[in-house]
Amino acid sequence: MDARQTRMRESMTTELDKPVVAIVGRPNVGKSTLFNRILRQRLAIVDDQPGVTRDRLYGEASWGGRQFVLIDTGGYVPETEDLIEQAVREQVQYAVEEATVILFVCDAQTGVTPLDQQIALDLSRRGKPVLLVVNKADSEQREMHSYEFYRLGMGDPLPISASLGRRVGDLLDRLVALLPPARAEGEKGAETDSVRIAVVGRPNVGKSSFINAILGHPKLLVTEVPGTTRDSVDTLVEYRGRKITLIDTAGLRRRSRIKEAVEFYSVVRTHRAIRRSEVVILMIGADEGLTAQDKRILEEILEAKRGAVLVVNKWDLLEKNRELAEKYQKALQEELRIYSYVPIAFTSALTNWQVSQVLDLALQVWAELRKRVETHEVNRFLQEALAAYPPPAYGAKYVKIKYASQVATAPPVFAFFCNIPKGIKPSYRQYLENRLRERFGFQGVPLVLTFRRK
Repeated sequence: MDARQTRMRESMTTELDKPVVAIVGRPNVGKSTLFNRILRQRLAIVDDQPGVTRDRLYGEASWGGRQFVLIDTGGYVPETEDLIEQAVREQVQYAVEEATVILFVCDAQTGVTPLDQQIALDLSRRGKPVLLVVNKADSEQREMHSYEFYRLGMGDPLPISASLGRRVGDLLDRLVALLPPARAEGEKGAETDSVRIAVVGRPNVGKSSFINAILGHPKLLVTEVPGTTRDSVDTLVEYRGRKITLIDTAGLRRRSRIKEAVEFYSVVRTHRAIRRSEVVILMIGADEGLTAQDKRILEEILEAKRGAVLVVNKWDLLEKNRELAEKYQKALQEELRIYSYVPIAFTSALTNWQVSQVLDLALQVWAELRKRVETHEVNRFLQEALAAYPPPAYGAKYVKIKYASQVATAPPVFAFFCNIPKGIKPSYRQYLENRLRERFGFQGVPLVLTFRRK
């Protein structure tokens, strides 16, 4: 396994135990430069033009023996009618919600601005540890300008230069001091000893009712008002001799702004639940079907390399018969397209119909995540796949795949060794993935295919 794959596997297995640090600030103060400096690599695009960073960018960093997840965010902007700026602002709020510690970055060259003051006020209301970072302090003279940032009331400002690396080590020393104590080996708790299954979906599709049906008693609050669950709730149960941590999620909402807040906070909680889980049950309502938001959630689940099960709840609202279920399932699979390998189950949490079967299916997907195929079986499959459809040529050269092997599980990673790795086209990669699934299953499991030079 190469270094990149090793880092990927380590991130998947240790991410649950790492605190999250978000870098926030107004546009063009050097957030991405600081992000790259801390990670010691250029992951974020850096440009003098404001607004280059829009989506959140995640990276894994370490300092002084402590590991943490670092988030780069777009420039925080005032409320506006511009749709792109609204989306960027929402992404920043998302990161702040998720963060354990916040790095609030300002600009020593421009001094304190009204937008800095607005951000400081917003962060002070969050009740989270904040480090005030004054960037672009490229000299001792420029460092003197940092004293005016005491006006923000965010504690001692720390002048640095992210581009030069000046005092970034001091910043990291202060940062790791604010992180929660690291768990000692063997103290990860019951959650890591159990199968972690999250139940996610849009508000009011019956997530809490489903978990209550499993538990057999109303441990979780259930109501007809969308967004009742205010945070993720973990429930440890034993099912068929196996410990399972069920993670119920929904949108944290402010009742004064139900329409505006439900979707945003639902996404925040959903994202956290996905990262903490191994298998995710995506629940939809039979009366509404698969929406664009459901598809986005499913994409996030699979991009995070978690197992997935699509559950159609409220089946009691429709006439329950095999023919209707088959038609419904076929229509869903056509909508899922490249994600058609995700299994579909039908249930009614209200009447307890087929609730246990959903849990059985989730455990099957969990087992598929850990499935390992022997190397000789992989190579037998490869020879048959190549004979049926060899890879297209790359320019004037033939692409030859010599052999393959499964190099990791959870998620399954397959390495293919060939003469021209860059000659493998996306269509052929998809062909091999489809054939792998036909041969070995991997129902509900995202596969990782890598191609390396022999």
